[in-house]
Amino acid sequence: MGIVVGHVAQGLGFLLVGLWHLFNHAKLHAQRPNSFNSSPWFPSPFFARHLELYLIMAATSTFISTELFLGQTSHQPLDPDGTIPYNHLHNFEHSTISFSFFAYAALAVVFDRVLRPPAREALTQSLAALAFAQELLLFHLHSTDHVGVEGRYHALLQLVVFVSVVTTLMGIRYPGSFLTGFVRSVSVAFQGVWLVVLGVMIWTPSLVPKGCALYREEGRLVTRCDSQGALDRAKSLANLQFCWVSWGMAILAVVFYLVVVKLYGGGGGGGEAANRRYEAANEEDDDDVEEYYWMKTRNELETKRFLQMGIMSSTVSVSKDLER
Repeated sequence: MGIVVGHVAQGLGFLLVGLWHLFNHAKLHAQRPNSFNSSPWFPSPFFARHLELYLIMAATSTFISTELFLGQTSHQPLDPDGTIPYNHLHNFEHSTISFSFFAYAALAVVFDRVLRPPAREALTQSLAALAFAQELLLFHLHSTDHVGVEGRYHALLQLVVFVSVVTTLMGIRYPGSFLTGFVRSVSVAFQGVWLVVLGVMIWTPSLVPKGCALYREEGRLVTRCDSQGALDRAKSLANLQFCWVSWGMAILAVVFYLVVVKLYGGGGGGGEAANRRYEAANEEDDDDVEEYYWMKTRNELETKRFLQMGIMSSTVSVSKDLER
């Protein structure tokens, strides 16, 4: 798989999952603002309940096969002595990241369909956090360039992955927090967009920054700049692009949320109206409960008073009989 195509394909996968989660979080919050509960994955109304998880497993399996076997000239990534050559380390790193998400999706299916343990939601969240954490670790300790233009794009990607790790962990402790789920969804979609930007801007010859060019080193294409000034300029352009994409994602997420609330929240104020109805129902229930316990207490007091009067009457009667 080509470098550009590989990054774009991965990016589109993250983007679709992020938008799917963003849609479901917004829809659930619009419909049930007071009983909202976040989830690491969402059942699909089409074909199969676990369609999201199956697609993750299929995409990661395809990517691993391409990275390690189909994309290699010899159709295997190892040296004749069975060791991993230096120029294939990045293939194993990328495949390990994909495997972590494959394992998360597979175990999520097992938890929901086979075993269904009481802590399945927390366990699934923990596995998702582990997958994001492993992605962050391998990008941070990547075997390829850390100081060039490619390294700057990957360093900025790590910021987004870090947000995904933190919000996923927070989802274990605060499953009812809409903001936690919302930010996590946006961060996953942001990962996808930035992977597309990274692949296109770094490995498209016509888009390589001025003063830099593509060179083939150790079997892969890398971007090298002719001077320190050109390198500094290319890194600054990456920083600017990240800021622009950040605001673009923020605006897209807010607009997306408002549209979903408009569609599923009863026309703009649906969420607030549902909130008022929910609170009113709770107030009515509280009144009923208070009235029930007041009536129960009154009846108990009356019964106790009646028994006391009966006992006193019996005592008086017995005393009179003795006097006689």
